[in-house]
Amino acid sequence: MRKLGRTTAQRKAMLRGMVTLLLECGKIETTYTRAQEVAAKAEEMITLGKKGDLAAYRAALAYITKEDVAKKVFSVIAPSYAGVNGGYTQVLKMGPRRGDGAEKAIVKLVAVKAAEETVEEK
Repeated sequence: MRKLGRTTAQRKAMLRGMVTLLLECGKIETTYTRAQEVAAKAEEMITLGKKGDLAAYRAALAYITKEDVAKKVFSVIAPSYAGVNGGYTQVLKMGPRRGDGAEKAIVKLVAVKAAEETVEEK
């Protein structure tokens, strides 16, 4: 896990908020290193959603900051990835940020049809 220039508590809070926003909106824009961490955690939450039991729901709810987003993960997002094993998120580089030159990126949830096509190709 990368430290991202923050203390442990700050880093965990930031990642929880960004994962919640990603699952709520479908895509977010941030720096590339943060994007990689957010994508990994979002994939964990979707995997919990695919399990679908009460223990998984409570584990997801302990990480996701909004209850309605947790419900959305279990009722909408996770069932749409039922036939796919991993690869639920995509990180796209956008180039350097003006000012400090940090590499920007977009993290987004992969469309279900695109995910199914990649599985069929393999």
